[in-house]
Amino acid sequence: MYTIDFNKPLNVHFIGIGGISMSGLAEILHQKEFKITGSDIKTTQTTKKLEALGMNVFLGHRASNISDDTELVIYTAAVKEDNVEYMTAVEKGIPLIGRAELLGQIMKTYKYPIAVSGTHGKTTTTSMVSHILLQGQKDPTISIGGILNVIDGNIRVGDSDYFVTESCEYCDSFLRFNPFISIILNIEEDHLDYFKDINHIRHSFKSFADKLPDDGYLIINGDIDNYEEIISDLDCNIITYGKSKDNDYYAENIQYNEYGYPMYDLMYNGKKIEEINLQVNGIHNVYNSLAAIAACNCLNVDIIDMKQGLMNFTGTNRRFEYKGNIRGVNVIDDYAHHPTEISATLSAATKYPHNKLWVVFQPHTYSRTKAFLKNFAYSLSSADNIILTDIYSDREKNTGEIHSKDLLSELTKLGKQAFYFSSFDEIETFLLQNCYPNDLLITMGAGDVRIIGEELIKG
Repeated sequence: MYTIDFNKPLNVHFIGIGGISMSGLAEILHQKEFKITGSDIKTTQTTKKLEALGMNVFLGHRASNISDDTELVIYTAAVKEDNVEYMTAVEKGIPLIGRAELLGQIMKTYKYPIAVSGTHGKTTTTSMVSHILLQGQKDPTISIGGILNVIDGNIRVGDSDYFVTESCEYCDSFLRFNPFISIILNIEEDHLDYFKDINHIRHSFKSFADKLPDDGYLIINGDIDNYEEIISDLDCNIITYGKSKDNDYYAENIQYNEYGYPMYDLMYNGKKIEEINLQVNGIHNVYNSLAAIAACNCLNVDIIDMKQGLMNFTGTNRRFEYKGNIRGVNVIDDYAHHPTEISATLSAATKYPHNKLWVVFQPHTYSRTKAFLKNFAYSLSSADNIILTDIYSDREKNTGEIHSKDLLSELTKLGKQAFYFSSFDEIETFLLQNCYPNDLLITMGAGDVRIIGEELIKG
């Protein structure tokens, strides 16, 4: 595997530079005086930002994008070996490394790299850690899978020993990372187009934990089923958090204000440390904040900075994000695309003032929809009315085995009022005719379903 000398800037080309992670890594290298070019299939706000910073971004993938002075090519898991730029790099003898490998090598250049993993909650918890480190004036470098307002984007290049990133298990990419502190938020079935089953997933998380150095720290949710198996034989420091008082960190006296934001007593080893007030909805965010606190305590961040950093955090884009109001109906957008995430979001919605709860759900990928069909129906059933869009295919091809109408059928069996429409325009018209003042509308999914709420608000 090619190893980068970060003291000797190179000419680097990114295949798929517009991706949320790739763009952030490109910006980090750009700040380190590497010359960056890249390509993507469409022009976006992200690619425009990179161009404004001085990077050359090509529209479309072509052999000519790989110039003779290109010294290194970075690619994502979505890029196959028949990609014209990939093949050109191979023909020219130019080294290629994957996105995850690049991120892992970048992490090695920091004394305190923090990796946030788990089936759910990575972006939010990474954001919480980031807010705390910023409040504590640690000047961290941040790489995040969403837009965080405090850094006005998904990347921040600091000038310190602190680096924080979220770490996705898909394709075992996080096994290429090199953290000093790792957080494991939860371990559940997902990405079954890659993983065989839950045991395969658990094995990967165990391998991820094994990567920590002896003086490193593993922050793990003690509510994970048989979490002891994950931590067995580890030589690093192990810290637990969760619902039970048996954990090192837990919350007591959880209450909610009129906006549904939680507040709680932070408990550490049976003693109250501080009262924590959050500005994000949901009981799941109480536990996300415990993980963030545990990690930052390992870095000796002052508890007052932790408290204030969390109080300043109002969420990232697409995580219970308030979009606006249309005719008295509050519109929220959320990234939830797994049954557990849906349940957490709808549970948070119960604390939010509303009359009827409407959910527009866009299933994400055929494999996930097929694997969790009944689970999706059960999770969505807590809403008053459910509207389904077509499945968002993302990286997959439609084999004809599954359709949103199958989910509609499962919801009907549960006695729910559910509807399916094949176009966003139809959904918008239906909502305008059927939503009433004081109703709450949540657009939900990892695809482009947010457009529906945004178009309604535009009018």
